[in-house]
Amino acid sequence: MELGLVTTGAALASVDQLLPKLIEEKIASRITAKDSTVWGPDAEAESSIRLGWVNPFDAAAKLIPEILALREELVKENLTRIVLCGMGGSSLAPEVIAANDEIELVICDTTDPSMVKDIVGTDLERTVVVVSSKSGSTVETDSQRRAFTAAFAAAGIDPATRLVLVTDPGSPMDKADGVRAVFNADPNVGGRYSALTAFGLVPSGLAGADIEALVEEAGLINDILAADDEDNIALHLGAAMATAGRDKLLISCVGDALPGFGDWAEQLIAESTGKLGKGILPVAAHVDAPELKNVAADVLPLFVYDELAEELDEDATAVHFSAPLGTAFMIFEYATAIAGYLLGINPFDQPDVEAAKVAARSMLDAPAQSAPDATDGSVQLYGSTASTLAEALDQLTAQLPEDGYFAIQAYLNRTSDVALEELRDVFAQKTGRPVTFGWGPRFLHSTGQYHKGGPAQGVFLQITADHNDDLEIPDRPYSFGSLITAQAIGDGAVLSDAEHNRPVLRVNLTDRAAGIAALLEAAK
Repeated sequence: MELGLVTTGAALASVDQLLPKLIEEKIASRITAKDSTVWGPDAEAESSIRLGWVNPFDAAAKLIPEILALREELVKENLTRIVLCGMGGSSLAPEVIAANDEIELVICDTTDPSMVKDIVGTDLERTVVVVSSKSGSTVETDSQRRAFTAAFAAAGIDPATRLVLVTDPGSPMDKADGVRAVFNADPNVGGRYSALTAFGLVPSGLAGADIEALVEEAGLINDILAADDEDNIALHLGAAMATAGRDKLLISCVGDALPGFGDWAEQLIAESTGKLGKGILPVAAHVDAPELKNVAADVLPLFVYDELAEELDEDATAVHFSAPLGTAFMIFEYATAIAGYLLGINPFDQPDVEAAKVAARSMLDAPAQSAPDATDGSVQLYGSTASTLAEALDQLTAQLPEDGYFAIQAYLNRTSDVALEELRDVFAQKTGRPVTFGWGPRFLHSTGQYHKGGPAQGVFLQITADHNDDLEIPDRPYSFGSLITAQAIGDGAVLSDAEHNRPVLRVNLTDRAAGIAALLEAAK
């Protein structure tokens, strides 16, 4: 896979305008030197403890032999099914690494009871579970760990032989008791920048990815990314991302290029830039997405290739990018930090993420739900004055501003309920605006920050369901079904409160299959 970046149209004009400033201010070399003053005094306290990602190579060199040694042990014991329990950057980077190397890594980044049941109930005899949490107290991963621990014990398997932990030093999870191994990550790296730390390398390495080659790829571009000159590809990409008037970045992987990379980049960019009422909204979409057939004036297309196209439309505004995966991780991390500098924001905090967690906890403490505003067959409507599902959807789209976006948030099973992803293109075609699609609660650790901290341009369709076949969480007073419902209602409450005032429609499916069919029909 070749390395290259071509910008055209308004994106090229932005690069021409902003690149001299970035070079003059020595932004690239200052980031490499871990200069915490780059993003201003308000960001300095946070950035001073979040720049370990610029040089992950020494830590990786010590870590990789330990990972490969454990991998060899597991293979000898026929423990070849690796399940990752993690959220946000802890799951998205390993997912991309595994897909890029075409190996099996089972991702459990959900609290949907049907999906958790499916994963927990499969091939336990050859399963090892990697539990990844930077804080060591993430509610989703704690719940998943409890479910697996109980399942192993019920199957007569000692959980201590099957659990591997990845966490920051000193976290509540940083304990070797009752587990097979504990890997510590660099505490000076935030979750979304952690692709080349223990969070990215341990699960993918245990699953069989070539993590040595991945890190080697990343290291090849290190000197280029540190240089304050026109050949620095990250300076170009950061300047393009900050193109004035184009704050929606539509990321499309062409053909087989870096499968899943758009989802990883989405969480990196959204959580890093969406705050203080501004930011860049990344939208992971396919090459035939409606938004690319008639590109709106505030949308910047970014195409990811195996090899850059030979012929490009120089007049159309776009970014064309190609790089090996390890290199791509480093380039996008630098570029996102550079875009944060240009936008005048701190790319390392996430001030609005905690609000949804607090709201979810309050819902768990007082779980009674209000009656729906209306019921249309197998679909209950919340937050609407409409009497039918079709009318409710029309009411929601009518509130979409000219510069807005439509967000679909599906708190369901992303393996068995995948038909819902059709809604993304349906609403993009219907509204002519960018549409994001997020599986809950995973997107809460990704675009969830942008939804609440970014510009007040979004309208939100939440999709939840009754859980007739729920799964209890051992030693917790709530089930997975209660948890995922509380997470949806809690986030919706924050989005629609007096401070944020975002339009939110929640549709709850009392019968999942029938409700999905009705929702697709009403949307179309």
